[in-house]
Amino acid sequence: MKYLFFPLLLILPLIQPCSGQGQSEEPATATTVIAFGSCSRQNIPNQRWHEILRHNPALWIWLGDNIYGDTHDMQLMKDKYEQQKAYPGYQDLLNSSTEIIGTWDDHDYGVNDGGKNYSCKEESKKLALEFLEVDGNNPVWDHEGLYQAYPYDFEDYKLKVILLDTRYFRDTVFRDPGTRAYLPNDTGDILGEEQWSWLENELKSSATDLHILGSSIQVIPEDHAFEKWANFPAARKRLFGLLEKYPDKKVILLSGDRHIAEISKIELPGLSYPLYDFTSSGLTHSWREAAVETNRHRVSEFVVGLNFGLILIDRKEDGNFNIRFEIRGEEDVLLDEYRTELY
Repeated sequence: MKYLFFPLLLILPLIQPCSGQGQSEEPATATTVIAFGSCSRQNIPNQRWHEILRHNPALWIWLGDNIYGDTHDMQLMKDKYEQQKAYPGYQDLLNSSTEIIGTWDDHDYGVNDGGKNYSCKEESKKLALEFLEVDGNNPVWDHEGLYQAYPYDFEDYKLKVILLDTRYFRDTVFRDPGTRAYLPNDTGDILGEEQWSWLENELKSSATDLHILGSSIQVIPEDHAFEKWANFPAARKRLFGLLEKYPDKKVILLSGDRHIAEISKIELPGLSYPLYDFTSSGLTHSWREAAVETNRHRVSEFVVGLNFGLILIDRKEDGNFNIRFEIRGEEDVLLDEYRTELY
């Protein structure tokens, strides 16, 4: 995405950490710690890997813009992936006990705000999977697109991480020539029928207790002018309907792309639990200035600044989950947190 500022945005001083949360803290104890983030320029030396490793996460989830490729030259794309992988802090993550998985967004897909018409998407997919070191037996190698699913068996519950591909099959979205805001594509799709069928099967057949659904672009927010699921209202409605069709499959949404961090919440009529969309972006660069941006669904601070996300999960004796979302910044400062229970 591009860093655009519209007249409706009121420029404010840079955001300060929440009261009582401005100091680096010892990592919290939880059954599971999952870290995620997005938007990492491979040629920026100030990356967040040592701060992330401090929490010893079970998983690191890339949510896209894992490099800034922006090219049809696949050798250049490969070189940028190799530069990212060679960064010393990332090497430390690779050599740790943390498992690394991920999907892509537009810049690592190959073109800013790109969709299904990018001509090098098959070649780009191969480079992305090689960067992520995805096992050759993983089904993702055998189908179009980068969507994947990973089951995990933790001590007292089972988790499935489902990673969507919001680029390979996505229809075109257009901008208002005056404001440059994205316009709704009322009949357009994001996932494509094959991925929709796969996603439904992953939910329907799942015997796991909790699901994390990763989308490179935001799912719940609908007020801002940038890329989001709300630009494709039929697809967004279809996704919500699919979650309501399988209400016993508890789901948390993760997203990136925006170069800000926030937590959004929506109550869907068919779900007994609140649906959250936790956005974390970016790892190496953020908005140049803080601003006010409307999000009717936001339940956290609107964080402008370098950040990564942590999800801390505890399974209670009654079977419910205590979930803690943390937005962490430079030097591991806790910028905001939100606690909830999924039941």
